[in-house]
Amino acid sequence: MVDKFHDPLLTPRETARHLQIPRSTLYFWLAEEADGSPLVHRVTPERRGWPSVPFVAVVEAYVLRSLRDLGLRKHKIRDAAEAVRREFKTPYGLATRKIVTDGIDIFLDYAHGDIARVGDQQRPIREVLDGYLRYIGWDSNDEFASTLRLRQYSDVAPVIIDPRFGWGAPVIESNHVPVDAVVDMWLAGDSLEEVAYEYDLTTEQAESICRAAQRVVA
Repeated sequence: MVDKFHDPLLTPRETARHLQIPRSTLYFWLAEEADGSPLVHRVTPERRGWPSVPFVAVVEAYVLRSLRDLGLRKHKIRDAAEAVRREFKTPYGLATRKIVTDGIDIFLDYAHGDIARVGDQQRPIREVLDGYLRYIGWDSNDEFASTLRLRQYSDVAPVIIDPRFGWGAPVIESNHVPVDAVVDMWLAGDSLEEVAYEYDLTTEQAESICRAAQRVVA
């Protein structure tokens, strides 16, 4: 069984690509500290270039990306992370279920002076944050994140990162088939109909996955 806190699943490069975060931003978060531990946790890779980002850190980076997208500056993101960790009494505060309740209030406090409204200037920050955080699935046993749905893939065929499947690689939520397997078959020249048949998908689902994955790579 994968230890979501300590087993390395992804490289920083892969994490940045899956979460659509600039690599430089992710490397900054991996190096920066908040309340005595890395802003985004990492473990020592077995070899240079091997995975060093555990699942819990993928979720941390996703939450920070949400704050970044809202317009919070680097120092306010760090300060908010410190406040969450202190309040929840865990270095993994950004990946605990409390983030969707008490955590949002903390973020709003630290957003003061940076932004008041986002997007179309009509939706309050709380509503937008709720929109981001609903993509995180929670473990009922320990109240920490258990899955992360990737926003770039449509509702037609949801794609998740689940440490129980694919060793951190994105998989289709409905059948846990790795996205790379679907895309590789299509890129090899098989039709979308053939890809869909092979992986028990509809043609619409196969096309949605392949098109979205192409945009991520690009």
